[in-house]
Amino acid sequence: MVADPILLIGAAILGLCFGSFLNVCILRLAKEDKKQRSLFHPPSTCPSCGQPIAWRDNIPVVSWLLLRGRCRRCGHPISLQYPIIEAVVGVLWIAAMVVYGPTVHFLAAALFGTILLGIAITDARHYLIPDEYNWAGLIIGLSASLTAGVPGFKDAVLGAATGFALLYAVGVVGRWVFKEEAMGGGDIKMMAMVGAFVGWKGVLLTVFAASVFGSLVYVPLLLRGKKRHVPFGVFLAMGAAVVFVFRDAIIDWYLRFVRAG
Repeated sequence: MVADPILLIGAAILGLCFGSFLNVCILRLAKEDKKQRSLFHPPSTCPSCGQPIAWRDNIPVVSWLLLRGRCRRCGHPISLQYPIIEAVVGVLWIAAMVVYGPTVHFLAAALFGTILLGIAITDARHYLIPDEYNWAGLIIGLSASLTAGVPGFKDAVLGAATGFALLYAVGVVGRWVFKEEAMGGGDIKMMAMVGAFVGWKGVLLTVFAASVFGSLVYVPLLLRGKKRHVPFGVFLAMGAAVVFVFRDAIIDWYLRFVRAG
């Protein structure tokens, strides 16, 4: 569907703002010091001179471009990550509006995609999936399911339970077989969050898709003798995004394939 230009502009603005907030989450939630993990205090500061960033220098994408990627006070370069994340999330929100229109599903899709992006980046950098992403996503997913009534809420709860139980079981079996930690607690809680959005069938598809994506990266590394830990949360995020958008189409294709066989 083609959304009204005003709605697209509104979605873009919201996306840029959430992208700016996601930058704060990515920067702070990976810190071990609980006091430094607050998302609201202290306010944003220059990583070089430590001076607070004025509101006019904190406008998503625009400020970075006007300042040519440097701090107004000390001239120190500001990471390109900030405008890239903001722009990506802005595009994500626009895409969600185009596909779903001004509905609750649009809001769920946009927020889910934003959280998945935060998880993927944080896990890729720090091998960590902060609980804040998972609990916030779980609440949003369960809340959004209420628009479909009791059946929708039951499906979301069942999906969350399935996601948690499945990854927990994989972790237990993996620990028994490989004699080492096979599945992190963050991955397990993440799949509970994902299940609230995609249901129990979507959970199975997500884990399968993540395994395929992960194999495409891990197997070549293994063949080259570079055995290393691969952040599975990155691939779970990729799989969850694909399943959220194409779940019904994938299931329909699979059923037609089975019947034809």
